[in-house]
Amino acid sequence: MTSGSSSSPATAPHRIRNATRATMAQFFVNGATFATWGVLIPSVKERFALSDAVLSLAMLAVAGGALLTMGQSGKWIARVGSARALRQVGILYAATLLLIPLAPQFWMLVLLLLVFGSAMAAYDVAMSVQAALVEGQRTRPVMSTLHAMFSIGGIAGAALGAAPGLSPLAHAALVGVVTLAVSLSIGPFALPDEVHDSAATPHGADKSARRMVLVLGGIAFLALMCEGGMYDWAAVYMRDVAQSPMAWVSYSYAAFSTGMAAGRLTGDRIRARIGGLRTLTWSGVAGAAGIALAAAWPTPLATLGGLLLSGLGIANLMPIFFLAAARVPGMAAAESIAAVSRFAYVGMLLGPVFIGGVAEHLGLRLSFVGVALVMTVVALLGGKAVRRFI
Repeated sequence: MTSGSSSSPATAPHRIRNATRATMAQFFVNGATFATWGVLIPSVKERFALSDAVLSLAMLAVAGGALLTMGQSGKWIARVGSARALRQVGILYAATLLLIPLAPQFWMLVLLLLVFGSAMAAYDVAMSVQAALVEGQRTRPVMSTLHAMFSIGGIAGAALGAAPGLSPLAHAALVGVVTLAVSLSIGPFALPDEVHDSAATPHGADKSARRMVLVLGGIAFLALMCEGGMYDWAAVYMRDVAQSPMAWVSYSYAAFSTGMAAGRLTGDRIRARIGGLRTLTWSGVAGAAGIALAAAWPTPLATLGGLLLSGLGIANLMPIFFLAAARVPGMAAAESIAAVSRFAYVGMLLGPVFIGGVAEHLGLRLSFVGVALVMTVVALLGGKAVRRFI
């Protein structure tokens, strides 16, 4: 294992400020790129005349590409360094986004989406390594703010798609160019991270590190089950259980998303004041309380309040888990973040399925009770999982 860093440049105040801004830009363009794919979905469905079932296969290809390659991506990033990885994978990320509206046949689109998902996952891991490096050099937390930039980028990418007269190809090209520019310009501003040779890692330390990552990943899995479930089922709950007017149904997603954004924009200040362990515990409590409120009092206003509160709570869980993963001793930050991310992705995918399965037999309201219980487990066990690293 060799180090690619020297302490003096990394600790210079202007160096830290530049690295922080560069990492914010990475999170922003990642959010914008992913949101652009979401905006392109209706045009893809129309262009290939896809049924909902077949369209879901295309959507699954993105997640599949991420899950299949995330482990290898982590090892590659640990070997070449996060800054170099961002430059290289950023080219692939931007190119595949541009090619999505140009795919002439559906099977080609699926292959493109597999590559797009792989590039997205690698970009996620590399920028999370940079985020951990930046926070490590600062006197105040910044991880939650960086994740907020992903949400802001998503809003910008989605809003651009609503611009009058802008074609799907032009939308993808504009976002792709910005993503490419940010990725290629990262070099002078990125903080150098250690380049790891996995063969040089002691077996005992590696085994211990993997146990720690397994625990972190398990808690992240539970947290993202809840987050994914709220994103996908909030509107249905608002309509079918809370019996809200149709005009209010869309407010459910907005309430949860607003809570997530507000939670991340304020999360660093909260963590600086009360510490990471308390922030994690109280975030889990707030998430559980919000979901429980919606389940216990299924009226439109109470449900909106519950979703807003749950978003505030859930918002800062993954930033803390990623920071803890980057600090696991005996494993490269890229590999540990990739492992935790894989658990999180699976949780995000399975959360809506879990809620739907329970709802089929016991009703959606009891599904929400189950989600509140899962979030309670996160609140109780999350602090123990990250205690050594935060």
